Amino acid sequence: MKNYWYLLTLFLFLSACNQPQQVTVSQPEPIPETFKPAKNIILMIGDGMGITQITAGLYSNENRLNLERFPVVGLHKSYSSNNLITDSAAGATAFSCGEKTYNGAIGVGPDSLALPTILEEAEAKNLATGLIATSTIVHATPASFIAHQVSRKMYPEIAADFLNTEIDLLIGGGLKYFTQREDDRNLVSELSQKGYNTGTYFDRELNEMPVDSSLNFAYWTSNNDPLPVNSGRDYLVPASALAPSFLDKHNEQKGFFLMIEGSQIDWGGHANDSEYIISEMLDFDQAIGKVLAFAEGDGETLVIVTADHETGGYAINPGSKMGEIKGSFTSGYHTAALIPVFAYGPGAELFAGIYENTAIYHKMRDAYGWTLAKKEPKTAPKIK
Repeated sequence: MKNYWYLLTLFLFLSACNQPQQVTVSQPEPIPETFKPAKNIILMIGDGMGITQITAGLYSNENRLNLERFPVVGLHKSYSSNNLITDSAAGATAFSCGEKTYNGAIGVGPDSLALPTILEEAEAKNLATGLIATSTIVHATPASFIAHQVSRKMYPEIAADFLNTEIDLLIGGGLKYFTQREDDRNLVSELSQKGYNTGTYFDRELNEMPVDSSLNFAYWTSNNDPLPVNSGRDYLVPASALAPSFLDKHNEQKGFFLMIEGSQIDWGGHANDSEYIISEMLDFDQAIGKVLAFAEGDGETLVIVTADHETGGYAINPGSKMGEIKGSFTSGYHTAALIPVFAYGPGAELFAGIYENTAIYHKMRDAYGWTLAKKEPKTAPKIK
């Protein structure tokens, strides 16, 4: 009889061990009642900027970066709805719309239907808005905040979408998509007719432009892609100093949303060129310094710095030393590495931890104090 009860107990124990375990997914902590919303949000995206790109910039700059000034650091999962390795379009759409989508999608979901972007929501709430990029302004990252197209390659259609939202400031390349069009529209003239103060690199340098904070402002830095910083491009830092002050004066009561992209860190990764990566990383970090100076003086501005993905599988090899990086690459494309997120200002604490890239959209809405229409799903979507 003793053997019977022993065997029965052992059987029940082993059966219990083989039962599927219920996994409890931790939910975000509720926002405390004393939470102070941000009046302004500046989202800075270093395209292709992973941990190694940051490290290479740091060790090439006397072991200092403005990124070290951020008190809160997190990590996001960058994959898209259809691929473990995202592209910039799906990555930026996750930030702007809060939904995973397929690679190449601009402001649309996996079903190709348009999704509202945080920039469009800000406009609807009468906030001032702006976009700055060191690529064409119709490139995947800036486009995903203001356009809705099934493919990132639809540049003329993306340019036309800029006329559908009254964005208050835009600075970037790609003038030809606004003026040299098959439909014969001159979108720069149309913006001027709508009351924009417009300018191009043909007319004068950005720092020579007369800027009236009562008027919307649009400036094109090149006809196609802007130059790399090492070849003479010099507008990201002054544009990043100009834009927050401009938008703040443009709408002092409501606040603003601004996205600034350091686009060509990614291009250095695609080219497997360490010098290109480092020069673009340091240019982007100087722009971060200008934005932090505004935020520190303002006290009501949340600054977030992240990337859509890492590019190149970049590594720092043995033999490297301060000021002399020996880099190598595993790919000429993007990788699936976790991506750092840096936050400063009111609401910064929301960005600690590890989360989906779509959470950045929801966290920005929380930081503004907006009522969320939907929360993050409890489980991550499955991809092939």
